[in-house]
Amino acid sequence: MFAWLAACSPGANEQGKARPVTLHLFTWSDYTEESVVKEFERRFGVKVVTDTFGSNEELLAKLQGGAAGYDVVVPSDYMVSILIKQGLLAELDHAKIPNLAHVYKHLKGLYYDPQNTYSLPYLWGTTGIGYNADLVKPPPESWQALWDARYKGKISLLNDEREVFGMALRAAGESLNATQPAKLEAAKARLMAQKALVKTYTSENYDQLLVSGEVALAHGWSGTVLRAADERPSIKYVIPKEGGTIWQDNLCVLKSSAHKDEAMAFINFLLEPQVAALITSKVKYASASEEARLFVPKEIAQNPAIYPPASVVARLEWIKDVGEAIKLYDRAWTELKVK
Repeated sequence: MFAWLAACSPGANEQGKARPVTLHLFTWSDYTEESVVKEFERRFGVKVVTDTFGSNEELLAKLQGGAAGYDVVVPSDYMVSILIKQGLLAELDHAKIPNLAHVYKHLKGLYYDPQNTYSLPYLWGTTGIGYNADLVKPPPESWQALWDARYKGKISLLNDEREVFGMALRAAGESLNATQPAKLEAAKARLMAQKALVKTYTSENYDQLLVSGEVALAHGWSGTVLRAADERPSIKYVIPKEGGTIWQDNLCVLKSSAHKDEAMAFINFLLEPQVAALITSKVKYASASEEARLFVPKEIAQNPAIYPPASVVARLEWIKDVGEAIKLYDRAWTELKVK
């Protein structure tokens, strides 16, 4: 596969001319495919160093704290709009990213970056419940399963304030972008009552907790749960009847990057359909590249947990920048975690 890519891709024969550059990628845990990174390094003569974060808020805090040297970052939808407002992202040169042509039309021009000036779609997925069908009976249909006392100490939640509060809000029939103080206080009260049942808040190892049986129910992202299911087939994924989050992670270049051309070459490379297919095959998240779906195994292309049907998508909601109300979320999250 990569022989074909190297033969027909722009820059394939420019390896010897490439400057000795190190590109720094700041992304989510387990979000790249090793052979893909090695092929980019081989083809372009650019070394890629990867650092990871566990939540959008961690990404933001690192950048606000002056973390220097990163070139490409992978924020989710609402965080893109925040990074734009803070002046942290560079404008992208679409002429240098021709593989943008392969991206699904409905994933372009979304609310957080209407002209895709600063971001391009990368991977997308949903947030729901991963569960071990051997331990959880009957199968969960509602977010209320995460308040079931029978599973005390066997429940994990994401270590992500917007996702956790979004879950609690949707469980009560509210929008996960609620900004009214009373609604957030009510969500916090529900989460406080739930806390005694929760084993851990983690965004980075709940798949292994599911596999080991330490956790029976995990609030989590679709692809991570599906990777756990590869190791333990009794693990299933469900989007509760109340609905949940649809999200899209994006490829962005920092304004402070010293290697913007290489960063855009890397973004273009990740959007090549066959490269994107390799990434989706590993991480189990849907690629933004429409053609990539033609190259993934059939069991991935036809898996509704990876490519949900329109009837499911209709029950999902994007997390959005809530402006000044984020202070209410921050305070409530801090109170939840420290008490």
